[in-house]
Amino acid sequence: MHSPYGFDLAENCLVCQLRSEKFFCNLPAPALKMLDQIKQVTAYPKGAVLFTEGQSPRGVFILCRGRVKMSITSREGKVLILKLAQAGEVLGLNASILNKPYEATAETLYPCQLDFIRREDFLRFLKEYGDVCLRAAQHVGQNCDSAYEQIRSLGLSHSAPEKLAKLLLDLSAEGAHNRPEKSVKLALTHEEIAQLIGTSRETVTRLFSEFKKKKVAELKGATLTIFNRDALSNLVLS
Repeated sequence: MHSPYGFDLAENCLVCQLRSEKFFCNLPAPALKMLDQIKQVTAYPKGAVLFTEGQSPRGVFILCRGRVKMSITSREGKVLILKLAQAGEVLGLNASILNKPYEATAETLYPCQLDFIRREDFLRFLKEYGDVCLRAAQHVGQNCDSAYEQIRSLGLSHSAPEKLAKLLLDLSAEGAHNRPEKSVKLALTHEEIAQLIGTSRETVTRLFSEFKKKKVAELKGATLTIFNRDALSNLVLS
């Protein structure tokens, strides 16, 4: 089935061309057949909110294509982006297993395909298939590791340039192959980047201006170009 966002929906997990080694893509065939029976396949536009922080858990979303921003908000309205979820990740897993409110808000950064599974069906799925239960446990562990890394980055980094340099290295790492120059699509505003590294938008804008002047990196529109990875690495290691 063709979506209105320029890609075809992958509806059958057994023959899906998007399958990878991610947690819920690499299940045995019987489990994938059951997954096809209980999931709802949907395409979402950029900026769609899948669930909000504090909302009762309706179920989980398997991200098949695109990226999703996971964020939390303080009482004063300050926003912190916890992570940018990638294809293969399961969103709302902790809340659905524990039957507690979603701990973050999930919003699509690009047009995405997500498979939704109602909480009751998902819990039954976990009980019936040991492989699925193991994958869920591994995913929860990965979420915990990501949280530790976020705390380490925000709390132990010495400066805003170091935090931004580390973020840019992480965002451009996929497919870089040690090339001196690397461009990637990055649908993030300066405000969202600031929310990822725990600083102000003004600081991010100033740092990008400095990075461009020194020919280290540039964010032009939705394209991030890394000109000098070694210079960014030195900022992280300093």
